[in-house]
Amino acid sequence: MTKLSAPAKLNLALVVGPTRPDGRHEVATVLQAVDLCDEIELVPAEALTVEGFSEDTIVRETLARLAQAAHVSSSWRVRIEKRIPVAAGLGGGSSDAAAALTLANAVLPTPLSKEELQALAAGIGADVPFFLRAGTQLGTSDGSDLSPLDLPTDYVALLLSPHGMRKESTADVYRQFDERRGAEGFEQRRSRLLGALDQVADATDLASLPGNDLVSSPLARDLEALGAFRADVTGAGPVVYGLFARTEIAEHAASALRDVARMWLARPLGRRV
Repeated sequence: MTKLSAPAKLNLALVVGPTRPDGRHEVATVLQAVDLCDEIELVPAEALTVEGFSEDTIVRETLARLAQAAHVSSSWRVRIEKRIPVAAGLGGGSSDAAAALTLANAVLPTPLSKEELQALAAGIGADVPFFLRAGTQLGTSDGSDLSPLDLPTDYVALLLSPHGMRKESTADVYRQFDERRGAEGFEQRRSRLLGALDQVADATDLASLPGNDLVSSPLARDLEALGAFRADVTGAGPVVYGLFARTEIAEHAASALRDVARMWLARPLGRRV
């Protein structure tokens, strides 16, 4: 295997708590992989090179760490075909890193175990372990402690990247969250999320999940007015998603909002084997 799709993710809920000793925040988040994907190709080479996306740093760092952990030279050539928008809250960089990690580990003389791979991924970024498995998962601790969820996936997601929206750094978004004392009541919000998950039977029940603690957008209200049964910002933004029961309703919403955002239709993906 030399190629692998690297899917985007949606945070169907993102409850954020206080800062941990390691500098990350406590979270409870519902992560859903969707079929908007980058494509990653990896082959042996004389030295580590990453092509196709000049802004990459995370794939290069990931493979260097893998080589160190496996006591081999980092001798791979990677090509990234970007389709996931950059710095959008969709986890594209983390997903690229997980795909490259999976491909490179598979060709090692002695591949790392799943547990070793998960630990290495967690050291790179909180979202990277999720993308090793994908599907639908509950992320706790800093988001890298994962449990699979059996949630309905019979919906279509419309993703909007607002025109003219300047992406704030994730660090700035969390700093603003801390300044407004957003972590207060975290335990109660986390309990509400867990309780709501227990009650989900149909896709429309996802509307009961608590919203994104970090950021919000008026576009979420626009999507709901156009028929989305749930709409919110994913991650630290700025992409906003709406979940629709039928494709034709999502397409109508896309047509109505075509002047305000770049957009994609996507469907949820199952867990990697």
